[in-house]
Amino acid sequence: MTTPEQASDTESDTDSDTEGPIETYPGAPDSLVAIWRQRRRQLKLAPRDWFPPADLDLAPLLAARIPATIPPLEGRQSLHAKKLHLMRTELAGKPELAALNAILIAHLRKRRFLPHTPALFRRIWTEAGTALLPELPGRWLISSAITFGDHGETEAQRRIGLSINILFSLMKLYEFERFHSGHAAETPFPTRRVRRRRLPLGMPHFNLEAGGLDINLLAQIWNEARQEPVVGPLACHLLQRLNEDPGTLFRRIGMMRADKHLARLDRAIPPAQASDTDGSDDAEGAAESG
Repeated sequence: MTTPEQASDTESDTDSDTEGPIETYPGAPDSLVAIWRQRRRQLKLAPRDWFPPADLDLAPLLAARIPATIPPLEGRQSLHAKKLHLMRTELAGKPELAALNAILIAHLRKRRFLPHTPALFRRIWTEAGTALLPELPGRWLISSAITFGDHGETEAQRRIGLSINILFSLMKLYEFERFHSGHAAETPFPTRRVRRRRLPLGMPHFNLEAGGLDINLLAQIWNEARQEPVVGPLACHLLQRLNEDPGTLFRRIGMMRADKHLARLDRAIPPAQASDTDGSDDAEGAAESG
């Protein structure tokens, strides 16, 4: 005899077989590509808009500072002008070269841009990268490195840029999701038995004590970046800042790993030995106090 619960399970299985799995992004990849292309529409320039030439002298822009107060735009403006005004407002007090770097990135994210734009962007980081590096906020450091993924001059530059893109884009997603957990970013999750829980696509579990996935991920990018002279210093700077940040997945994994090792050491010490040690310490303390 079939129970109502069994009948419900059968119907559910049948429905899933006929309708197929529920997709996170229905119609992918075409639906995703359509949205992606829409977001990459060209930043058109108006006749009055200024765009830097390929042979622009970078030194004056590195020396000049963006004013602390940017007056509002007046009248109708192009998307380029609006974007540049927004960037200069955000980067107030920074070198004018920071705003130029930002607007070049905005254009390079689009499908169409002036032909000399990639070379000018690379010139900034070849000729002035060392001076610009400490001036830029984190988001523009990341955006600059990511831009090399599509517009690097060499395969090494493009590979480093793409690696930084994947690493920091996924970090942004999962750290944002973590906000909703109610846990502080500096607080690791408690370790639990999770072996029976399945990871997506049948991936094997991460071994918290002996696993090296985090190390393998960072070491490969870092090692390649150390050998690349243009985007390499930028990538190394970002990875070092990541290494020093107490509120990242990597720091939390490190803390959870250390707790696991300590728990293993505690289990390895026999109770009798532990009590003997405690007794000798107490005796020594009593003798010293006496």
